[in-house]
Amino acid sequence: MRKVDLTTPVAQCVIERPSRARVFERLGIDYCCGGNEPLARACETKGLDPRMVLEAIEREDAKSPAAEERDWSRATLTELADHIENVHHSYLREELPRLASLIEEVVRAHGERHAELLECRDVFDSLRHELEAHLFKEERILFPMIRDLEASATLPDFHCGTLRNPIRVMEHEHDGAALALSRLRELTGDYAPPDDACNTYRAAFTGLAELEADLHRHIHKENNILFPRAVAEESPKPQS
Repeated sequence: MRKVDLTTPVAQCVIERPSRARVFERLGIDYCCGGNEPLARACETKGLDPRMVLEAIEREDAKSPAAEERDWSRATLTELADHIENVHHSYLREELPRLASLIEEVVRAHGERHAELLECRDVFDSLRHELEAHLFKEERILFPMIRDLEASATLPDFHCGTLRNPIRVMEHEHDGAALALSRLRELTGDYAPPDDACNTYRAAFTGLAELEADLHRHIHKENNILFPRAVAEESPKPQS
């Protein structure tokens, strides 16, 4: 594993050591949809001192032994797809309805004093519906195709022609989710509840922050590991 420097793509930093995502989450650096940017450019975009960011990465590496982290770039495509479904998709199926209920309760109790909550609810509801459709398409269409590709010595006859087509759609939807998360963070003031917030209000904001972090990890594993590897697997296989 090479030492991280300012030319290292942000996504590669996290592929090599998943615990580094904690640093990027804390600093607001995009390592999923914008993961191809070199670290220097990501720091410039956020107005961060590159030396400070490198030092933060080194401290995180010292706290989290590499041997304790799963390197998903070395897993089979099937293992990674199964992991994404069992961990990240399952989390969303449980958490999205819970957060919808919390946010609706908060809007009813506090919406008159905090008008931003109305847009927050609308943005979240749209994100929820888009994510639920997204999970369905991955589980019923794209992931089975990826598993079939890995298990076959020849190129399966995909109805869409090539994996690149559904992958392009999924990546576009990831970009939309990232925009919604950014708007939620803006509307909630970085998920900081106001002084008059009740426990439900605080729980909703905590849940939104946790949802954002999990979605970042989820999208990173797809955009930066699963999808590129699936495309690479498809290219050299002969037609069946």
